[in-house]
Amino acid sequence: MKNYRIYINDNTLFIADLMPKQIKKVQQLDKQDFDFELFYKNLEKVSGKDYILLDPDPKQLFKKIKKSCELIKAAGGLVKNVKGNYLFIFRNKKWDLPKGKVEKDEKMKEAALREVEEECGVKILTNDEKLCKTYHVYTLGSKLVLKKTNWYSMTVKGEPKLIPQKEEGITKASWLSKLELNQVLKNTYPSIVQVMEVGGLLEDNIVVKPALHAIKKI
Repeated sequence: MKNYRIYINDNTLFIADLMPKQIKKVQQLDKQDFDFELFYKNLEKVSGKDYILLDPDPKQLFKKIKKSCELIKAAGGLVKNVKGNYLFIFRNKKWDLPKGKVEKDEKMKEAALREVEEECGVKILTNDEKLCKTYHVYTLGSKLVLKKTNWYSMTVKGEPKLIPQKEEGITKASWLSKLELNQVLKNTYPSIVQVMEVGGLLEDNIVVKPALHAIKKI
């Protein structure tokens, strides 16, 4: 059974068929008459909380929530160089991974490669498997937007110089080793931690948010 995570600022809404086993407390919500827009509004002053909706059919419940939002598609990459270091950017005072919106008639995988190359000034050697999808919600004017981002595993030749795309608000682009990831984990988004986890970057790292290990199938 497919389960889901939706990120709202630093909060996470899980949609699953079973209650996960985890350290961090999760508040179960009543799925009857659940109003996602009202739920979102009530989270304006809430940070770092985890919530869960339990349903025998998580996919149908997720579709219902998706219909209440405008869907925007994006794509990005987790890029590894020949030395085994990974490409991270610093944007809006947080560590992030290069990504961007998918253009009309563009495939997700193609968009991911284009965005990485544009935002960091590098040439991608291989654009490999899809690592995962992440979902996060934000407001755009009076609308609720659900952004779906596909993440891909990529490589470059050697260890090329990085040129951050400043017009996109990127102030720094860096190659970081696994031993340097604590600085990222302390100042990034939950969705980025999920990508790092799926990409195998957190195996030797002790600073990880417990909630992100909650539902392995997501």
